[in-house]
Amino acid sequence: MFFDSTSIFAYAVGLVLVFVICRIFIKPIKWILKLVINGILGGLILAAVNFVGGFAGITIVISPLSALLVGLLGVPGVLLVALLQYFL
Repeated sequence: MFFDSTSIFAYAVGLVLVFVICRIFIKPIKWILKLVINGILGGLILAAVNFVGGFAGITIVISPLSALLVGLLGVPGVLLVALLQYFL
């Protein structure tokens, strides 16, 4: 079995290209996955606030935007969504 320098160079370039392409596409996928997970957690937090706040007459509409906002900002996001709903 004989490998010439051209085929070895082609394999090396191919491996480098695969590595570069994976590095380019993995970061956006991680970011999108983190955004989706935060949105789901935000929706769960809003549901918990609605459950507990239902006893006091406080409810917050659960929408994809509000869930994402709460998921990204956490507790300040809950307060922001509650204030926006109150004033609007």
